[in-house]
Amino acid sequence: MRVVFADTLYWYGLANPRDQWHHPAKQARAQLGDVRLVTTEEVLVEFLAALSRGGAYLRQAGVEMVQTVLADNTARVLPQTHLSFLRGLELYSRRPDKEYSLVDCTSMTAMRDEGITDVLTNDHHFTQEGFTVLIHQR
Repeated sequence: MRVVFADTLYWYGLANPRDQWHHPAKQARAQLGDVRLVTTEEVLVEFLAALSRGGAYLRQAGVEMVQTVLADNTARVLPQTHLSFLRGLELYSRRPDKEYSLVDCTSMTAMRDEGITDVLTNDHHFTQEGFTVLIHQR
């Protein structure tokens, strides 16, 4: 089964029908068919933080989405650990010329560890590191 990493942009786009990435995220996921999604707790923290100012509806939608992902046996959520933080920080420190966030760096490190090359995002930072982004603006 194909394994794809799900980035913050994907989760946010799904949760927020008014977001510019809502339809592209849904389309990208539909085109994948039967896949296993992998994400990290860091990504889910960033996702919930992004929704925190969106009002009660979006906050609740985010909570429900995270609970669904955590309960989904076809999805895998990699835990946030001190080691994942340190490894992300190491990549972050080696890319002073980039604008990668620390969450991007922990995600990229996790993707390499898991042998994942495709990512549900439109973030060009992943392309800069050799990954294939799967969400495109139409």
